Amino acid sequence: MGILEGKRVLVTGVTSANSIAYHVARMAQDEGAKVVVSNFGRALSLTRRVVQRLDPTPAVIELDITDPAQLAALPGQIETTLGRLDGLVHSIAYANPETALGGKFLSTEWVDVAESLRVSSFSMVELVRACAPVLEDDASVVGLTFDGSLSWSSYDWMGVAKAALESISRYLARYLGGRGIRSNLVSAGPINSLAKRAIPGSDEIDLAWIKHAPLAWDADDQEPPAKAVVALLSDWFPKTTGHVLYVDGGVHSIGS
Repeated sequence: MGILEGKRVLVTGVTSANSIAYHVARMAQDEGAKVVVSNFGRALSLTRRVVQRLDPTPAVIELDITDPAQLAALPGQIETTLGRLDGLVHSIAYANPETALGGKFLSTEWVDVAESLRVSSFSMVELVRACAPVLEDDASVVGLTFDGSLSWSSYDWMGVAKAALESISRYLARYLGGRGIRSNLVSAGPINSLAKRAIPGSDEIDLAWIKHAPLAWDADDQEPPAKAVVALLSDWFPKTTGHVLYVDGGVHSIGS
């Protein structure tokens, strides 16, 4: 019997087979969970195509995190597909690569900063708020981050958004704890995904991992961070909340 046997989990942001979210969905199913995934817009067709590789093929929900109507409809869709939720995975992020990434930090206008914070950070609050009516009292909310405690070359306003996400998760832990709901994040090292390829100059981040990781880091291996997400969704961490779990080969622990 798997560690998620009988659990019902929504995994957002499943776009391609090289995304951490896809591997979370796959492993969650392997561990006994019933899974529903989401995406929106042009990426929705990619999601529907890639989940055909999973057995069973999970239902796909269209969810634009910035659309109030879709957020309002989300509890009904969960009730139809899963009934209730024991786990919720936040894998949603966006910053305009032309204006908010790639060394343009000092010239980015507020409209682009606001978009990055709305989609990459505040969306975790909106997602939890939308799902609140169908979240079980002992549910686990897990998000994905990239070390927001440091500045990273080219990461710019996405780095700021990740720092905000990490703070938001701590506050969610505070305010959801009364219902027994946990909120945690997994901070993964760089993974070769569609999202990473959109970051100008991301090769410099790769070089940092090659140079500093105490444990060898494979940017084409999504399984280590996905395993951490699945573990946090399970009952094996019943009293862990407000935590950032680093799955980065140890880079976060290295000073020089």
